[in-house]
Amino acid sequence: MNAIVGDHDILLVTLDTLRHDVAVELAAAGRIPQLARQLPGGRWEKRHAPGSFTYASHQAIFAGFLPTPAQPGPHPRLFAASFAGSETTAEGTFVYDTPDLVSGLAAAGYRTVCVGGVGFFNRRGPLGSVLPGLFQEAHWEEEFGVTSPHSFENQIDRVEQVVGQLPAEQRLFLFVNVSALHQPNWFHLPGATREAGDTRETHAAALEYVDRHIGRLFAAASSRRPCFVIVCSDHGTAYGDDGYTGHRLGHESVWTVPYAHFLLDPAEAVR
Repeated sequence: MNAIVGDHDILLVTLDTLRHDVAVELAAAGRIPQLARQLPGGRWEKRHAPGSFTYASHQAIFAGFLPTPAQPGPHPRLFAASFAGSETTAEGTFVYDTPDLVSGLAAAGYRTVCVGGVGFFNRRGPLGSVLPGLFQEAHWEEEFGVTSPHSFENQIDRVEQVVGQLPAEQRLFLFVNVSALHQPNWFHLPGATREAGDTRETHAAALEYVDRHIGRLFAAASSRRPCFVIVCSDHGTAYGDDGYTGHRLGHESVWTVPYAHFLLDPAEAVR
């Protein structure tokens, strides 16, 4: 990462609540072609979430604790705060002398921008201001939130505006919290109803919706220079698994998440 930071733009995308099993099934079935073409080997990496709900998981992620590979470690981290005794800080780790990755990248000359999605990014109260408050620039509108059937398209519209206004020489750390997977998501599946509610199938349909538009996000993020991209879920969610529903609980459907990182070249960007 020491060769990336300072040279590349960086994009972090959290697909809020995306289940690992659903992500893997759709990639294997060819139902998320835009994402699959960027995944190393066309496959998601299986990882464990650092938290069981959005706030906890993002606090950890912004401290440099990305989802952990789902096999015995230790696993060297991409980013880490300077911390005596850390066993996951390696030679290639970007180490910063600030409390979090966002301010660490700002100190390295990056413009840090958050385009929020779920309520923990809405800045409507003290709690919803904590995570976006880490960034130099934060955006949230009702149309970016969980109740909008077009939330991701609206978020990308804002991303394109932000990127278009940046000076060419300015490095960018862009974070996008994608709300479309989060409940309610029933409206992404034709024929589904509010009364029937959300299901694993509507969750999958929401991921297909995201995939139809994510090429625009990748194109915008890599439009100025090569971009290092991390795409992952912050946690999964249960749809009746072993009697559980939702998240903020300890179940495999919640703690197991998909993860990928890769490089985007401006010449290869597909809208």
